[in-house]
Amino acid sequence: MNATPDLILTARYIIPVRPAGVVLEGHAVVVRDGRIAEVGDAQAVLQAYPAAPRVHLPTHALIPGLVNLHTHASMVLMRGLADDLPLMEWLTQHIWPAEGKHVSDEFVYDGTMLACAELIRGGVTCMNDMYFFPEHTARAATQAGMRAAVGLICLEFPTAYASDAQDYLRKGLAMRDAWRHEALLSFCMAPHAPYTVSDRSFEQISTYASELEIPVHIHVHETEDEIRQSLSQYGVRPLERLHRLDLLGPGLIAVHAVHLDAAEMALLAEQGCHVAHCPSSNLKLASGIAPVAALLEAGVNVGLGTDGAASNNRLDMFEEMRLGALVAKAMSGKPTSVPAQRALEMATIAPARALGLEQEIGSIEPGKSADLAAVNLGELELSPCYHPMSHLVYAAGRDAVTDVWVRGQRLLEARRLTTLDSGELAAKAQQWQIKITPQA
Repeated sequence: MNATPDLILTARYIIPVRPAGVVLEGHAVVVRDGRIAEVGDAQAVLQAYPAAPRVHLPTHALIPGLVNLHTHASMVLMRGLADDLPLMEWLTQHIWPAEGKHVSDEFVYDGTMLACAELIRGGVTCMNDMYFFPEHTARAATQAGMRAAVGLICLEFPTAYASDAQDYLRKGLAMRDAWRHEALLSFCMAPHAPYTVSDRSFEQISTYASELEIPVHIHVHETEDEIRQSLSQYGVRPLERLHRLDLLGPGLIAVHAVHLDAAEMALLAEQGCHVAHCPSSNLKLASGIAPVAALLEAGVNVGLGTDGAASNNRLDMFEEMRLGALVAKAMSGKPTSVPAQRALEMATIAPARALGLEQEIGSIEPGKSADLAAVNLGELELSPCYHPMSHLVYAAGRDAVTDVWVRGQRLLEARRLTTLDSGELAAKAQQWQIKITPQA
């Protein structure tokens, strides 16, 4: 007989994501050594392991932890700093100058800790991050107990972190070597965008990504202006330039991918690329709306991300699920585009696949890591509940998340963070607000 589990979770509903569309009632999840050991009939499981610790969630849906496929976590410290502006004006006149003054290892660590708290309280157990001083992103995420894919960022121009592209690459690779044995961390090459990275650097990035077998995480086709600049400078659209530089393939995570023609969507599908769709950020910056329904029909794997809180103002994957489903319907003219089941997949198994973590996270299946979130569907505002999967996407918000586990460790218990000090984080945020607030 198997040893007593570390934990048994029983819930009103268990939504495993795989198999697709399944909603289990009267079931339990057995956790042993940080992994899902069994998903089975609750009565049988409890009889088999009467002495095992148990958490009962009588009005909840238990789902895989959400996976945020694109963010700049520490930019949470710039939340609301520069609103209601076009992308390039927002970047060049506000965000980049603020980063030049304030970004440091301390900024990244404190900001990432604050972001981890927000993400965990919103049911997110894994983030794919791109920012400066990535070793401090890694340090904060591991201290919070959260899973992170850490981007090894690359630009051509100097910042407080690095002097030029070669310096970014050197520091990023050294960081990856130093942290690669951390169980909760994985890595991506993270060239910022085609307009900030040279052909020579892209060629090196392609080589490193292939040698290390890690994804390439890049902003691409976010605005029409980006495409015009590429045509003027290189004679081709950005995606074609990346294709010629051998960047397209199953390891590419194309962030935003708003402005695509039919041939480019077919190319992404043919090459096995992934898209990180960030609907809130795209709408707020008026970048446009990605053709998600068409991408999915073409066979492209699409996952959801929040982008950073500087351009979204919240790291809320429930909002991205709802908005991602709704704008796809409006853009395609088909109410059947991105149904609730697909939206939930876009926040769980699809981003896990993009990150090369599909065998580890993204669904509730035996053998996978016990990265789980409990969502209370029993509140008055969510009553009645005819279809729990529909409720998760169209009705529930992140405030309905009550409990979160990563590798079986409980990071959120009845809305209380267990690995982070809320008061300390609030005080740090206030200190940074005082430092960053523009002086009159």
